[in-house]
Amino acid sequence: MHKLKAGLGLGLLFITMIAGCGGPEEEPARNPVAQDEHRSPVDPPASKQPEPLNVGIATSVSLGSDRRLTVQGETNLPDGARIQVTVERELSRVRWQSRTSVSDGQFSAGPFGSGSGLPDGGYIVRVQLSESSVQPGTVRARIGPKGEYLAGELVSQSRHGLGQIATYSRRFLVGDEPRRTRDQVDVN
Repeated sequence: MHKLKAGLGLGLLFITMIAGCGGPEEEPARNPVAQDEHRSPVDPPASKQPEPLNVGIATSVSLGSDRRLTVQGETNLPDGARIQVTVERELSRVRWQSRTSVSDGQFSAGPFGSGSGLPDGGYIVRVQLSESSVQPGTVRARIGPKGEYLAGELVSQSRHGLGQIATYSRRFLVGDEPRRTRDQVDVN
């Protein structure tokens, strides 16, 4: 009887070992090199992080004969970068927005304003680089999956926690008689 129990015990052990070896359902062994093949093509390898991009943006505004505003700008953001340009009237907080992309280091948006044109007064032009998650792959590769390669005074954390963004703003006046102000402004 003792031999029977020992034989059953060894048989169960043998069956357990065979079952543990698995067959076609077994997952392949994890290989760190093979895992790198699954990395998104826009995510640079950790050893090849780009240099920080110290973001620069400059704008000029022009008022057309219809008193509508066009915003043109230059930037060192990568070509294809998606940006949003906003013009806001200070007095009423009325806003006009346009999405555009950088091409050869430049961008243009507008015309902004109602059909009757912009009334005299103070306005703010705001240019904002959208979050990395909505950027094309080549832009995301340069600025980082969460915008972590962006640097400089224009860079801040996005409101929604989606990484870093860049925001530029400039105040300007429309009209012949500028109001008194302590701010440094351009008069058009």
